Amino acid sequence: MAATKVLVVYAHQSAGSFNSAAKDAAVEVLGAQGCTVDVSDLYALKFKATATAEDIVGEVKNQDNFCYAEETRLAWEEGKLSEDVMEEQRKLTQADLVIFQFPMYWFSVPGIMKGWIDRVLTSGYAFTQEKRYSQGVFKDKKAMLSFTTGSNETMFSANGINGDMNVTLWPLQNGILHYCGFQVLAPQIFWAPSHVEAEARGTMLGGWRTRLQGLLREAPLSFTPSDSFDGAKGFQLKPEVQEKHEGQEFGLTVGTHQGKRLPPNSQIRAGV
Repeated sequence: MAATKVLVVYAHQSAGSFNSAAKDAAVEVLGAQGCTVDVSDLYALKFKATATAEDIVGEVKNQDNFCYAEETRLAWEEGKLSEDVMEEQRKLTQADLVIFQFPMYWFSVPGIMKGWIDRVLTSGYAFTQEKRYSQGVFKDKKAMLSFTTGSNETMFSANGINGDMNVTLWPLQNGILHYCGFQVLAPQIFWAPSHVEAEARGTMLGGWRTRLQGLLREAPLSFTPSDSFDGAKGFQLKPEVQEKHEGQEFGLTVGTHQGKRLPPNSQIRAGV
């Protein structure tokens, strides 16, 4: 445990923000446990959010029909990605645990963090056709989202106006983190800290600090294993997997729900 390396990918403009306090708590508590904690402060770095040909050193292979995924894969193979991308990939390669700390913008991550995802998790480095989901490149690493919302928890419920938070999190946790192979820890959600008193915000941070004490021992969220799908048939669930779960009340996951009720809180709590 003492050798654990943590990368915090942090996106907030203000050092006085709640997100900054949450980031600082992670650095302090995990550091006290012997972890080496590195922070990528995206706004301080002025990290470029746009995925362009500037991310490649030298000439691109096909100037007439530029394909970012293909060109950056080749550039990664040849060591010709831009310096800022290579530095973030170096940090990620060394990390055992990645924490994404951010305020939720429009039901997703801020643009600067999406730029980090687009530019750093390049084809070849972070995923291939053969290495993704449960067989992904980063299957020996853990990752999690830690974020603030602008809406109350009730608004993100199954009956709330914003819709079920489990559905909101599926593209981020399954489509990005799990896709790259990460073992995804349950998210740390700070519900609307800007709408509560200072004492309540202190309680939120206290709960985060408590969780951080045992974070490295937590079990990840559950996702359907890659070998449950038949690649020869469009990556559909194999018949035997469908038959096994035929009588179950809930679908397998939020995304692969088989037309059934969604498994409750499967993107928020481990073990469900």
